[in-house]
Amino acid sequence: MTEALVGPDEVLDVLVPSRALAAAVEAVSPRIRAHRWRVADGPPTGDAARARVWVPRSVGEPFPGPEVFAALPDLRVVQLLSAGAERFAGRLPDGVALCNARGAHTPSTAEWAVAATLAAQRGLPFFVREQLAGRWTPSTHSSVVGARVLVVGAGDIGHRIGRMLEGFDVDLTFVARTARDDVRPTSDLPELLPHADVVIVIVPVTDETIGLVDAAFLAAMRDGALLVNAARGVVVDTDALLAELTSGRLRAALDVTDPEPLPAGHPLWEAPNLLLTPHVGGDVPGTNERAAAAVGDQLRRILAGEPLVNVVDRY
Repeated sequence: MTEALVGPDEVLDVLVPSRALAAAVEAVSPRIRAHRWRVADGPPTGDAARARVWVPRSVGEPFPGPEVFAALPDLRVVQLLSAGAERFAGRLPDGVALCNARGAHTPSTAEWAVAATLAAQRGLPFFVREQLAGRWTPSTHSSVVGARVLVVGAGDIGHRIGRMLEGFDVDLTFVARTARDDVRPTSDLPELLPHADVVIVIVPVTDETIGLVDAAFLAAMRDGALLVNAARGVVVDTDALLAELTSGRLRAALDVTDPEPLPAGHPLWEAPNLLLTPHVGGDVPGTNERAAAAVGDQLRRILAGEPLVNVVDRY
């Protein structure tokens, strides 16, 4: 998108999900007018219907029906607060660009992936269970130092994970859809998986990545290897992973599941060799502020007539 979304003296109406974000975006410029709105409120009316930018909630909000977009004839940009864009990608009306908050969740998500890897490799979940049971049970587990680590996903978060792991002297390999400098293509996975001690998955959700970690992928991993999923639950075949965990052949650390939230009684709750957290990888102090800053930067660019950044889908 290169054409100006607003004239030099026009007001930019923006739909936001919270009072805090409304205050943050209005602080960017007196030309910004924020309207607190959520899909559950029904189609926007009044000044809110003039919005050219919509900032949806990160989670817990349904995709709007056609009547909502019909009520927003001037909408040109959907600016997400998250890096993941699968809920909106390919689903917006013609003329509406989709942008994500690339970078806002990078440090925290990468930190979770590294923390989960360290915890699982050193057996910390086992020792916590022993502590709760009042048992002193020395045992030897795995290590991250010198491990062969395969990072499937060579985007911003994947590379941050790699930088965080450098201090552990790991043998690191990146994999992505297409090969480039120091990145192997996903077509090489059958060759790479049997040699990896740790496989960290941090890919976006696309038609190619849904179910990427299937029975064949898992079967190719070496005995005792660790799978770490910091992407989305649908990237992993849950039944196939359960079979490997139950057999004791593989271990896993998951921040995301399919289904999600994980319902009571689901077999993943009782699966052995699993470290499970409830999609909290990006939830640390400062994340909301970084996401709001990404929105503010995008709005400044719009007011200045500059090209959008972090574009996922262009119209």
